[in-house]
Amino acid sequence: MAKKETIGIIQFGCAKNLIDMELMLGFLVKAGYKYSLDYEDKNIKTVIINTCSFIQDAEKESIQAIMEMISQGKRIILTGCLVQKYKEELKELLPEITNYIGTCDYDKIVEAIENKNFSSIKKTPDYEYCENIKREQITVGSSSYLKIAEGCYYNCGYCVIPQLRGKYKSRTIENIVSEAQELANKGVSEIILIAQDTTSYGLDLYKKPMLPELLRELNKIENLNWIRVMYAYPTNFNDELMEAINSLDKVVKYIDIPLQHSNLDVLKRMKRPSIDYRKFIKKLRQKIKNVSIRTTFIVGYPGETEEEFQDLYDFIKDTKFDKAGVFAYSREKNTYAYGLKPQIKATIKKQRKNALMKLQKNISLEINKKYINKKIQCIIEEIHSNGDVIARSYKDAPEVDGLVYIKTEEYLTPGEIVEVTIKKVTHYDMYGIV
Repeated sequence: MAKKETIGIIQFGCAKNLIDMELMLGFLVKAGYKYSLDYEDKNIKTVIINTCSFIQDAEKESIQAIMEMISQGKRIILTGCLVQKYKEELKELLPEITNYIGTCDYDKIVEAIENKNFSSIKKTPDYEYCENIKREQITVGSSSYLKIAEGCYYNCGYCVIPQLRGKYKSRTIENIVSEAQELANKGVSEIILIAQDTTSYGLDLYKKPMLPELLRELNKIENLNWIRVMYAYPTNFNDELMEAINSLDKVVKYIDIPLQHSNLDVLKRMKRPSIDYRKFIKKLRQKIKNVSIRTTFIVGYPGETEEEFQDLYDFIKDTKFDKAGVFAYSREKNTYAYGLKPQIKATIKKQRKNALMKLQKNISLEINKKYINKKIQCIIEEIHSNGDVIARSYKDAPEVDGLVYIKTEEYLTPGEIVEVTIKKVTHYDMYGIV
């Protein structure tokens, strides 16, 4: 039997896209292929580029990688959101590439590798999670993402995700718990639940939101330490979910809930739920003891007035989120907001973004200072040969939040949960001792 080639991989986009890549690699390994992150190795002839197309900057990053691989003479298998978004246009623009896989066709990856001209892109996205293949994880650490659903029920004015991923589809509780148990058996200490919208989990399968029940089942896994919920949409964030997060010992008291704006008129134009977020955040803090709240906001959405922006500024100033990211509105074709007027000038969007980031930076420092000389639960991430230990507190999700740097004489292992006494803080990071 001829030896099969090693495939190079380039991964872009969110954690949900990462899991799709890991599933593709699962199919490749099952078929006898090897893979490498060293895609520039001269011995690697074929490269999978899993693209992102959420905003224009993400598209540019993907395109740069494509052009670089073309210049190196690599054979490219192009997959992911950029392919789904532009379909036939890419084939005309990039004649050097003849193999394409859409967002819902990743199970065809072996066929794409083994055929010179292969294209599989569903006209209407219809995502199905492949339960019969094991993910080949390319991120190694104490934490692992776990996709509980794909697609989206909503049609937010600025977002292309429903066009790229299709309607909302939940995985069964049994399949999710089974994968979580496998991850825990491999030594994963923290699982991070992800979907386009985690709070809608189960609506399609069970006819009601089932994230609370899923959390209760996951909480029973003995060799798992932490369960973290990301991408929570406010609409289905009900009292039952708040109670579950508050009462289940392994569910960290951390909420990632992208709000996008505070002003009701802007939210209406965004086609987002018109909810009084001031009351909502107050209730979250009442129901979930010591909860840490992360959110994101968009500035410069079409028609955003100075008064509407000031409303958002005051909201952040008053509410004092533990973490907040701010994005300048990115105009995307085939979205409702693309045709809205007036579009806000880039200079104004930048000014507004900078103003909010400066405000949040000071809030973050103010909150972090409250932890000086107090103990906080942390998960060990890395241990260096010089004895330095890098950890994350329960208040911090991987990749997007801060770190805790520890000095200790104790022997610690990655994935271990320890109590750290904080001695010094910066705007985003903490320093402490065990």
